[in-house]
Amino acid sequence: MPFVRISLLRGKSPDYLRAVSDSIHRAMVETFNVPATDRFQAIHQHEEGELIFDRNYLAGPRSDDFVLFAITAGKPRSTEARQTFFKRAAELLGQSPGIRPEDVMIVVTTTSPDEWSFGDGKAQMSEPGWEASAFGSAA
Repeated sequence: MPFVRISLLRGKSPDYLRAVSDSIHRAMVETFNVPATDRFQAIHQHEEGELIFDRNYLAGPRSDDFVLFAITAGKPRSTEARQTFFKRAAELLGQSPGIRPEDVMIVVTTTSPDEWSFGDGKAQMSEPGWEASAFGSAA
């Protein structure tokens, strides 16, 4: 159920954008217990001056390859799970498309299940048994 907003500077190829998308999703599947088919992302490419970030705050130095991942998740994860996710995401993004760990910023925000509608005007995660349809069995 995570929704991922991916923000970066304009100018990357479609293959690069796909690799970013694939790597962040793979990290969530591997560490956040997200079903492989649960993929909702929006990629926002910004013109110069539209994505403002400090080059050195709490990490860095950051380059123009900086990517911000704003993830809205439907359930909280433990500190350990989040730390594992952050590390795995940085590893995978380093492998493909080759983003330096200093250029990866991730913010995870959680919501309650009744704040999501996947369509049909319903709050599917508030309905009994929704886990079985999402995960293939009761979670």
